Amino acid sequence: MPPVPDECTCVIAGGGPAGMMLGLLLARAGVDVTVMEKHADFLRDFRGDTVHASTLRLLDELGLGQQFAEIPHRVIDSARMQVQGVPIDIDFSRVPGVHKHVALVPQWDFLELLAAAAEAEPSFRLLRSTEAVGVLRDADRVVGVTYRGPDGQARKMRAALTVACDGRSSTLRAATGLVPRAFGAPMDVWWFRLPRRPDDPRGLAGVLDTGRAAITIDRGDYYQIAYIIPKGSDAELRAQGIDALRRNLVSLVPWLADRVSALTSFDDVKLLDVQLNRLRRWYCDGLLCIGDAAHAMSPVGGVGINLAVADAVAAARILAKPLRAGRVSKRQLARVQVRRWIPAAILQGLQRMIHANAIAAAVGSDVADHKPPRGVQRVSRIRLLRQLAGYLVAIGPLPEHAPKYAQR
Repeated sequence: MPPVPDECTCVIAGGGPAGMMLGLLLARAGVDVTVMEKHADFLRDFRGDTVHASTLRLLDELGLGQQFAEIPHRVIDSARMQVQGVPIDIDFSRVPGVHKHVALVPQWDFLELLAAAAEAEPSFRLLRSTEAVGVLRDADRVVGVTYRGPDGQARKMRAALTVACDGRSSTLRAATGLVPRAFGAPMDVWWFRLPRRPDDPRGLAGVLDTGRAAITIDRGDYYQIAYIIPKGSDAELRAQGIDALRRNLVSLVPWLADRVSALTSFDDVKLLDVQLNRLRRWYCDGLLCIGDAAHAMSPVGGVGINLAVADAVAAARILAKPLRAGRVSKRQLARVQVRRWIPAAILQGLQRMIHANAIAAAVGSDVADHKPPRGVQRVSRIRLLRQLAGYLVAIGPLPEHAPKYAQR
């Protein structure tokens, strides 16, 4: 392996969807870019696995659509939800474009696809088992990162721009003193798997009742189950034992009764600590936050990956030219936030509304009014609202297209 240089034009902390997409696009612009991924590979379970219609269109524009199509994946063209007895069918068939669905694909396959495309560019470098642990400064400007490589040794890499794509607990964000505003969330989520049989229901379905909720996601030969619990109740509910979880799940989704025995212990159940927050300012001199580092999303709607990828596309389009010139100003970083703040705020506002209505009832056993929220009843009755919901999930507000320099 050739020695790692001690400088580049852009260093990106985090090899998730935002970091890998930004690295690929900047490399296609001829920018000397380095992505640091702290793990040796992308094989992590229970990460977001949804690739939405606007991201599928973006892959087509990048010349990667056929390669993505060859990866084994499931297609979700509708979502069936029942909220306190009120059915809501969200149909993606009316969204614009060729892709009228959401694809479910293991995130490691998606990230390896982006990594392979990026590594075909001579100005791209992916450093695995490499973690950015701090920032370098020149007076008040961030001029790179300190990092640990596979050998555990501390090193430095200088860069004209540092991009924090290192998630909702971003180390680089904390190092620069940027603090997100937390909006709170009424729930956490237990993730686990149960077997799926060929004649079982397809797609995505959810049941939100008073005091309990579960969502089943068709992954081919198994269901990924999202079981919603009250915020902070993980330890208390685990103490009730795995049988209690089995019983509660079957009471919500009776047709799973013949397979809940596959859930043998809480070792099979992973906790997602749900967070919903957003930075007031996504940047400082020399550093930009995008994706979860700028705005942690609730799992409601599964829109986090779509939003992070769109952040990366906007950042690449706005910053490629100044990066080629070797200097990025705070004003140019602010343009990225201006472009992407509105979509993030819209989707988080909708998530907060759903939290306060449907989710709060689902996790609150002491809710006095068990009637379905008015908003739920309206969406159930009005087709246009269901189509709008499908658009916001599959496409999202202010979708981004690949810059012309990156299209193939």
